Amino acid sequence: MNIEKTDRIGELLTDHLKEMVFDELSDAYLEKAGVADILKGVPVPIRKTEMTGITVLKIALNMAFVFGVDPGFKYKENYLQYILRNFDKNFSNGLIAKGLDEAQEEKYEESCIYFRAALQVDPDNANAYYCYGRGLKDRYERLSADDELADIGTYDRGAREDVIGRYKAESMEAFEVAVEKDPELADGYYYLGYAYLNMGLYVKAKLVWDKYMELSGAAASTGDAGVDKARKEAREDIEMRLAQLAEPVKIEEGYNMILTGKFEEGIKVLKPYTDGKFAGWWPLWFYLGTAYRELAKASRAEFEAAGEGEAAEDEVTCGAYEEAAKHFKEVLKLDPSNKDAMNELVEIYKFLGDDQMVEKYTKKIAIITENAEADRELLRNQAQADAGVTRPVKMS
Repeated sequence: MNIEKTDRIGELLTDHLKEMVFDELSDAYLEKAGVADILKGVPVPIRKTEMTGITVLKIALNMAFVFGVDPGFKYKENYLQYILRNFDKNFSNGLIAKGLDEAQEEKYEESCIYFRAALQVDPDNANAYYCYGRGLKDRYERLSADDELADIGTYDRGAREDVIGRYKAESMEAFEVAVEKDPELADGYYYLGYAYLNMGLYVKAKLVWDKYMELSGAAASTGDAGVDKARKEAREDIEMRLAQLAEPVKIEEGYNMILTGKFEEGIKVLKPYTDGKFAGWWPLWFYLGTAYRELAKASRAEFEAAGEGEAAEDEVTCGAYEEAAKHFKEVLKLDPSNKDAMNELVEIYKFLGDDQMVEKYTKKIAIITENAEADRELLRNQAQADAGVTRPVKMS
């Protein structure tokens, strides 16, 4: 996990840099502290509420906070050197503790910032990734509440869902790295299973929850009745979830068949689920549409190879394309802004020669694309307006 290269949520945190001013430490102090080689000419962050009584620890915490917000910060490497010279990589545990304190007060963005800083100070600290995943989970659950619509600076539901999606994806990756760093971290598998479940990755959820049950079942009693009770309840919860996953796992196996070119087998697995409690899953209809589209392409290729005339005259091919169109339209009933389904329909109706339908879905795609770009621009403008201090400034 390299949040400097792939930072999904950093721009959502920049508002917190308004808490800081930046100033250069005096040459005398730098020489006395033995850090002139790394901080001369480098502005350091100072909280506006802590302009006096500044200590080495406060400076280090503020530095960590800054690159927790912005992993690409210009002076990040200087700040890291300062922290490691005055402390060591175990400073990451102190940052984790700060993050946990913030989470206790339900300041979830602040908690994520400290956890992000911790995993940069010590990239091998599995607990930093685990806590980061938990902080992200807390944040997107708060954003998911109806009364939090204004929290991201816009009342647009599409933009809100985009932000929640970023937090979810980041949380999932954090848990993945946590269990990679520490394969015995049972709680990491517990929450990773939920992350996969939220993303519709049912096979992966089953696999990691199986691992959780193995690890948590082997764990000895902690001697704390409350902790042992919580573990027992968590195991019961996952046992129930695993039982509920049986059908979704089967559906995902059908998806994978289609993705690997086993179109008829995938249709056979998925078709029974179009009538029942899973009929409201738009991916079910999308994958079926994809399978029929691929069967239509194969039929078209065979027809043309046989030299039997224009493919458009082939009733089998046309029938398969029409079946695909029917399923992609079901996708749009459930997910009206699904551009992938619309693009599929444009291509299908081009083949079928229905210019009116081609125009209809082409116009819809253009409208959705324009609205999505407007949402992104609104978020960018809001982030820039809220950023306050986005780069260090030398103070006189």
